[in-house]
Amino acid sequence: MERTEDLIELCLLIGKMMMQNGAETYRVEDTMTRIAQSFGRDEAQSYVTPTGIVFTISPGAPAKLVRISDRATNLEKVKLANNVSRNITSGDMSIQEAYKELRKIETSPTDYTMLMQIIAATLASGFFSIMFEGSWYDFLPACIAGGLGFIALINFIRLFEIKFVAEFIASLMIGFTAFSLFSLGIGEEVDKVVVGAVMPLVPGLLITNAVRDLMAGHLISGLAKGAEAFLTAFAIGAGIAVMFSLF
Repeated sequence: MERTEDLIELCLLIGKMMMQNGAETYRVEDTMTRIAQSFGRDEAQSYVTPTGIVFTISPGAPAKLVRISDRATNLEKVKLANNVSRNITSGDMSIQEAYKELRKIETSPTDYTMLMQIIAATLASGFFSIMFEGSWYDFLPACIAGGLGFIALINFIRLFEIKFVAEFIASLMIGFTAFSLFSLGIGEEVDKVVVGAVMPLVPGLLITNAVRDLMAGHLISGLAKGAEAFLTAFAIGAGIAVMFSLF
């Protein structure tokens, strides 16, 4: 590829990586244009949404599109991509070196292991129940309900293409476990147990990014992320509501 095409591929790759791993829309656009400007392409333009990126090196040049189908939260990869961006703009990395480094970051296993995620969700659920003014008697049932709910989420999300179905089933599991333990005399306040247990499912980063994008003027991205966060919250609330009605 010639140098211009190399630059386009580099900008699209870093933009895709950042969007897939939880970066804000305005940060992705800014990173891509700064990289292009560091190589003398001052008229480069990018248009980023949660599901795709359009980039052109200049207003008269053909635009290139990259599709974003999978999105997760991995701020470690966002940080590493930002480090590469800084090295590019400071002149410490060439286009080819940066591209190879980004490919390495993209394929690197920087995610926490499944066991670590389950342990973290389990303990977080218990401590969230304490934070929401539950007693220490609610700590154990919140840990159990939150851990089982998170296990249900990561397993069912592989079976259903629509993640909201998996989140609904996970909240059903949390509600069922919490109410079952409460009926056996384990725990004092079932509402504190439920609230603590669902917290690992709450899309906190998505809500934050939606607000920040709206404040930065990225209305389409902000509304899209806000709608996704609303659907996740609705799925969680619906699952718990079903268990409340049954018990």
